[in-house]
Amino acid sequence: MPTTWTIAANAGRARIFSDAEKGQALQEVDDLVNPGAQQRVLDIVTDKMSPRSAQNSGHNIGGGQGGGFQHAAPAGAQGNDYQPAITPSEHEAQKFAKDISQYLQQAHQAGRFQHLVVAASPEFLGVLRDKIDPQIKALIKLEVNKDYTHSNGQELRAQLEAHQDKSA
Repeated sequence: MPTTWTIAANAGRARIFSDAEKGQALQEVDDLVNPGAQQRVLDIVTDKMSPRSAQNSGHNIGGGQGGGFQHAAPAGAQGNDYQPAITPSEHEAQKFAKDISQYLQQAHQAGRFQHLVVAASPEFLGVLRDKIDPQIKALIKLEVNKDYTHSNGQELRAQLEAHQDKSA
């Protein structure tokens, strides 16, 4: 009989369950924790730039034209407050999703599961989708955008069955 794993995840924790007999509680296989999600942003970011750190800089903007608003305004720039492309907490979530993906890939290669159910918080589900290997994505038979990381095996089975009934 093929084994189905259920992963209940958010940016800070991923609990992995294995199906037991039909109607029985899911059995917890592993509990992965993202230590980066527990840290404060000040602990993660070590090289903090001030919001206006490049305001008067002539670097990388075309020589002696001066920096700041006078140079940026003709080009249509919105302002000179520095905005990182990704926040530290988003970066930590992406790293954790990649770790989960690697874990699932190794477990599947070892023959520990053949099907997968993913239940993740809405903000983490997209990150996880992006990082999961295509071979593992093909094994997903149900995806739920809810955070069930605090549920035990019996509660999780009931919640997922209720979700399947709604979508059927």
